[in-house]
Amino acid sequence: MYAQIIDDEKGQTLLGLSTLSAEIKESVKNGGNIEAAKVLGRVLAQKALEKNIKAVVFDRGGYKFHGRVKALATAAREGGLQF
Repeated sequence: MYAQIIDDEKGQTLLGLSTLSAEIKESVKNGGNIEAAKVLGRVLAQKALEKNIKAVVFDRGGYKFHGRVKALATAAREGGLQF
């Protein structure tokens, strides 16, 4: 699973992570489940706040809002991101 924070006005990726990233891969066995999505959401929120990014628009890319997508969004919100 991949997640990015992009500045659409500049066309620039500000932050990008995936379940294959080192800090996430260490803490999950399987990168394709709900638990991995939760970890990804928490780490994404933490790194965004470190870069002073507080509010984002959540684009699920056409995927339904359930399962892993919902878990990532919920964890990112709990981590402090606003959307």
